[in-house]
Amino acid sequence: MNFSLIICTYMRPKPILDLLRSVTSQTLYPDEILIVDGSTDLETEILFKNNIFENLKYYRVDETQRGLTKQRNYGINLVDEASKIICFLDDDIILKDNYFENLLRTYKLKEDALAVGGYIDNNSSWEKESNIKSKNKFYYDGWMRNEPSRFKMRRLFGLQPDRNPGFFPTFAHGRSVGFLPPSGSIYEVEQVMGGVSSYKKEVFENLSFSTYFEGYGLYEDADFSLRLSKKGKLYVNTSAQLYHYHDDSGRPNKYKYGKMVVRNGWYVWRVKFPNPKLKARIKWHATSFLLTLVRFTNVLNTNKRKEALTESLGRVVGWFSLFFNKPKIQS
Repeated sequence: MNFSLIICTYMRPKPILDLLRSVTSQTLYPDEILIVDGSTDLETEILFKNNIFENLKYYRVDETQRGLTKQRNYGINLVDEASKIICFLDDDIILKDNYFENLLRTYKLKEDALAVGGYIDNNSSWEKESNIKSKNKFYYDGWMRNEPSRFKMRRLFGLQPDRNPGFFPTFAHGRSVGFLPPSGSIYEVEQVMGGVSSYKKEVFENLSFSTYFEGYGLYEDADFSLRLSKKGKLYVNTSAQLYHYHDDSGRPNKYKYGKMVVRNGWYVWRVKFPNPKLKARIKWHATSFLLTLVRFTNVLNTNKRKEALTESLGRVVGWFSLFFNKPKIQS
């Protein structure tokens, strides 16, 4: 099964070099690697002139094609005709040696799969479930992990997600696939993380990544996944493991990020539920308000006070903007 790897990058020459070195250690190597570089300097281009990787093709795009979703669509159009699977990786990831082997194996085990996501192994610490239950733990499929403070607060106000991890609640604000345990199992989902994803090439005959999500593209993966889940099955293989190091270079400032959290979150919610019921609308706004308050408390209890404050202010501005200028849902 021929497969292509697309890596969209922006101003991260060192992280992408580390990623590609982990790709060279794979038990199954991509038939082609497409680098789509939106950087405004030449450092990444120079890197690929000085470091040669097998089957790699480098493309530097101009301002008109810059931005995560644009770069992904650009790369898809360049994929070799022989490829059956297209994989995407964020540029600040390090792979375990059997990542591609386990990821691609899923398409043989789950023949109905349109997409398969990998599993980020350094997001949280999991343990096998014990006999002693605690409100401070989250339990799933015989495993447990610490429950984040935001979910503890939501439980107090009756705002817990009403669907399993990887599925989208009626009022959004769900548990990501990061709340699936490292059990080695394959779980059906309706969302995969874009930076650790793969898709059958045929998917892109009728779908593309939405250009509504400009620049950094927060939640673009949720938008695409939810649209794709209406057409077929999506899975996460927790044995296809990697590490995500969240490099700060190339990210938007926290104020813009805060606005995106709310506005892009609203957009994705309405992609899934164009006409939500009144109860779901109330819960969406209540949860957004509560999570903003939780973020404000980080001004007092973390060392990154300025970041917490600016992101919180961005969330407030983003929330108020919904009453005057709602995002227009693209068909």
